[in-house]
Amino acid sequence: MAFSANDHIYMTRALQLAEQGMLTTMPNPRVGCVIVKNGKIIGEGAHLKPGEPHAEVFALQQASDAAKGATLYVTLEPCSHTGRTPPCAQAIVNAGVGKVIAAMQDPNPQVSGSGLAYLQSHHIETASGLMQTQAEALNPGFISRMTRQQPFVRSKIAASLDGKTALNNGESLWITDEPARMDVQHWRARSCAILTGIGTVLADNPNMTVRELNVDRQPLKVIVDSQLQISSQAKILQGGNTLIAFSQANSQKETELLVAGAELLCIPNDEGKVCLKTLLSHLASREINEVLVEGGAGLNGALMAQSLIDELLIYYAPKLMGGAAKSMFAMPEFTHMNQAIALDIIDMRQIGVDIRLRAKPRFGN
Repeated sequence: MAFSANDHIYMTRALQLAEQGMLTTMPNPRVGCVIVKNGKIIGEGAHLKPGEPHAEVFALQQASDAAKGATLYVTLEPCSHTGRTPPCAQAIVNAGVGKVIAAMQDPNPQVSGSGLAYLQSHHIETASGLMQTQAEALNPGFISRMTRQQPFVRSKIAASLDGKTALNNGESLWITDEPARMDVQHWRARSCAILTGIGTVLADNPNMTVRELNVDRQPLKVIVDSQLQISSQAKILQGGNTLIAFSQANSQKETELLVAGAELLCIPNDEGKVCLKTLLSHLASREINEVLVEGGAGLNGALMAQSLIDELLIYYAPKLMGGAAKSMFAMPEFTHMNQAIALDIIDMRQIGVDIRLRAKPRFGN
């Protein structure tokens, strides 16, 4: 169906409401809802935390009896199954809503069209696809987990304008300025997990936590460490919530790390290294939606070589670090230009003195 200018206005508001849950809804999707009657908004809602009511329920509570015959705009198809909360589709029917417009169908196989079908079976007019691209952009991790059984992988890289991430001696603090580093905290906060490699842990001894933001949850810290080289005193192990993926058994070190509060996962590939695809599948099984990679050239190169990076988040600093400095990706040499990985740039902006570029790799092209 053709959507009107007012339809776009109300769905835009629903998308704004959904953004309120950007840092808190995981593992659930970010959803917003607006109820309109006689050209006026009579109810609004957003899903903010798992286990709490969904956006539609909050909006229906606000609209009360006036919801009868109204139009409901929601960024994701209303659920038709009982999960942590009762089905929203049933609540919409009970409220007597006359029409439901969803930005997109739910990629969850438990829903996937059945929510809208349920509404239709109760004589409620439905439509979907209004501002679908914007709605999908709110939930890349949830969509990826539901459709591919793996998280959405976003790799953050701080680099000089000549593409270097550390000096040849390993020094890398700080390439970018404070505003860019603060911006990274928001990407950490919206992620379910932060993935790094043992090289970064040994070189920088990072905490890998969200700082200077008022958040009530920290992402799972995940370390790729094939030979269990990490020290049991490493900062990243403090406070628990750390998973170490390894491939070569070492019973004494495993015991030390377990005592230090780490969780261990042995997933070797045929080369004796950590199987990255298996690791991502494991994270998906734990309801991890978005993964932020904060590693070095080795981990980034391995992920890129296996087409496992969905988005690059590159902060370019206005400085040059020289030819001997370390590059972004450790990958085999390309001998033909058709081997180069094309990128689709989706956003570019200045953050303080640095430039932040977001791009999607176009694998196989």
